Amino acid sequence: MLTNFSRRAALTALAGFSASSVFANPPSTSLRPQLRPESLGKQQVKEASQLISEANLRGDVAYAVVDIASGLLLEATPNEPLLPPASVSKAITALYALDALGAGHRFETKLVAKGVVNQGVLDGDLYLVGGGDPTLQTDHLHQMAKDLAAKGIQKVTGGFYVFGGSLPYQKEIDPAQPIQVGYSPAISGICLNFNRVYFDWKKTGNGFQIAMDARSNTVKPPVSFAKMSLSDRKGPVFTYQSVNGQDHWTVSRHALNNAGGRWLPVRAPELYAGEVFRWLCKAEGIALPSVKKTDTYTGGDVLVSHQSGPLTNVLKDMLKFSTNVTAEMVGLWASRARGVDISTLASSGKAMADWSAKTLGMQAARFVDHSGLGDQSRLSASGLALALSASQRHDILRPLLKDVLMRHENGAPNNGHPIDAQAKTGTLNFVSGLAGYMTSPQGDDLAFAIFAADLATRDGLTKEQRERPRGAKSWNSRAKRLQQALIERWGAVYTRES
Repeated sequence: MLTNFSRRAALTALAGFSASSVFANPPSTSLRPQLRPESLGKQQVKEASQLISEANLRGDVAYAVVDIASGLLLEATPNEPLLPPASVSKAITALYALDALGAGHRFETKLVAKGVVNQGVLDGDLYLVGGGDPTLQTDHLHQMAKDLAAKGIQKVTGGFYVFGGSLPYQKEIDPAQPIQVGYSPAISGICLNFNRVYFDWKKTGNGFQIAMDARSNTVKPPVSFAKMSLSDRKGPVFTYQSVNGQDHWTVSRHALNNAGGRWLPVRAPELYAGEVFRWLCKAEGIALPSVKKTDTYTGGDVLVSHQSGPLTNVLKDMLKFSTNVTAEMVGLWASRARGVDISTLASSGKAMADWSAKTLGMQAARFVDHSGLGDQSRLSASGLALALSASQRHDILRPLLKDVLMRHENGAPNNGHPIDAQAKTGTLNFVSGLAGYMTSPQGDDLAFAIFAADLATRDGLTKEQRERPRGAKSWNSRAKRLQQALIERWGAVYTRES
């Protein structure tokens, strides 16, 4: 973990990411093809083209592998297409944020008073001010309420406002996604529980008991800004409307089993965080007026604050769990720190593409967001592999990436596999990507990128079909098997001669 990695060190390392630096300082030994099938228990090592053919994937495939020591491109798809990277984008977002903010950056959420505190009463207004923290949870707000109570405050005579204007409001990350998916919520400068609210149901007699809450492991604050109604229709399963700035949902009762729950996206982040905080304050003996969203904030006296973990921790979790809202907020905050346009995700994505071209040598990169949820982003596999090769020299990204789970031919996990790999996965319907680092059984370090996409089939899906489309699961499984087959090929073929 790079928790002590300084911003200056990150900037120094990233300054070496130019395309020319990839080829600097050639090693004293060279990497050459040498068949070593016995090392992976194979009878023969197949060509990449044969592996792709056997994968039986509709659409396009692009791949590239680079020797990290020399920066030499060892293999790449001939005439490679530019394909959607999906969540592989988050690897570039991590580098972009580290460069702009520094590894030790912490996001801060504040309680700010405008007025005078006297004998437990704030004679004025209280502001809950979002500072772009994508990791803020109900338990964090609970601690802030406790800290406020510890200061002796019991009442606020003015207004209670929530400010999320440090980042531009976006109703959803990708409008092409189904309305009910929790991985495409609203974006704002304040974000609670990854901007998701929990819908809970339980069958009781001939009906259902339903509730919406902001649960954590310790408390379960109910919410009313997000309302759910049952419908007798057969479909669609969910409908959504914004009514006076509140989230109004309906659900088909025919789609509900006896009991269950799911996280739904929040479209009104300020009202959500404010209502939950007000409930938590009440539990601590603090009376707050009804919450109001505000678009203006000019400062005041900070009473309580909560800071996120250091940026490296935030990014490590983002890459592990592929959290879209974290990627978007971190990417937007990085663009904001650079002083570029963040009015939309697309404008911030373009700023990241410009940065990756200048700093990483990725001339063909196009980003429409920072998470990869939008399928109009495009990357070159060879450009990404070369960029990752450069970043690995500075030990920035690899420690943040998740281990790749290698499998036996029957699909069971192979914990004793001789290849060690860390990478970022990317998955959309009929889009699959994997990019990162691998160490061969002989200790050779390689950077790689693999993309596959059946865009014709994906483009033919309706919006509602995009949550669980027919055929997507089997297509994705074949894509993942191809990824492992290519990794095993490279581990068997390339070795350094002494």
